[in-house]
Amino acid sequence: MFKTFIFLFVTSLLLSCGKSGGGGSGANPSAESITASDLSVDSPVPGAAQNFGVNVKLDNFDSAQEDKVLVAADLIKKVIASAEFKNAVLLHTYNGKKTFVDNGGRTNAEIYKMILEGKEKLLPQLDNEMDLELEVFHRNDNVVGYTLPNVIRIWMNSKFLDRNPPAEVTTNMMHEWLHKLGFGHSQTLTPNRKYSVPYAIGYLMAKLAKQLQ
Repeated sequence: MFKTFIFLFVTSLLLSCGKSGGGGSGANPSAESITASDLSVDSPVPGAAQNFGVNVKLDNFDSAQEDKVLVAADLIKKVIASAEFKNAVLLHTYNGKKTFVDNGGRTNAEIYKMILEGKEKLLPQLDNEMDLELEVFHRNDNVVGYTLPNVIRIWMNSKFLDRNPPAEVTTNMMHEWLHKLGFGHSQTLTPNRKYSVPYAIGYLMAKLAKQLQ
C-alpha cells in the first residue's frame, strides 16, 4: 500500500496535502513560460521555483523513515525556491566552463529549467513538481539508492536512510530523480563523475539543505 504526500509552496507558505491519492498537480503556467535564455544570476527566482512541489509515494517505510523522507522533501522545496540554488546551477563549472559533465547537450540554464518543469521521462507531463515513488530495501554495501531506466520507482537503502539526517537524504532523492529527467553518469568512479548532473546537483542540494536545518 502506497502512502502519497504532495507538498506545494503557495505565496511563501508551505501547504501539506497528506494522503492525497497522488498524481500530478497539472501544468503550472509559470514553469511552462520559462525561457532558458532569460535565466541569469541577475534575474529573479522564477515563480515556478517558488511554487515547486514534491509528490512522494512511499512503500515499505516505517514511521521514522517516513518522517525523515517528508522532512527531506520539505527541504528540497525550500532549496529549489532559493536564489542560491538557481545561481549555483547556472554558474556550475567544469574545466573552466559553465557546464556539467553528462549534460545531455543541455546548458546549465536548460538543466535548471528542466528541474522546474518536473517532466520525468516516464511521466511526461510538465507539472512543476518532483514525482517520487520510493521503496525501502536493505543491503549491507555502499549502494545508497538506485533506480532503473524503465521504471518510475526509486529504491533507498535503509542502511543509509536510517543513519543519515534529512539534509543528506535529499542528496539521494535529488540524484535519483535527476536520472528520471534523463541525466546519467559514469558507472565507475572516474575523476569527473562528481561533475555530472545527478552527482553535482545532488551534492549541491545537501549542501544548501544543511544551511536550512
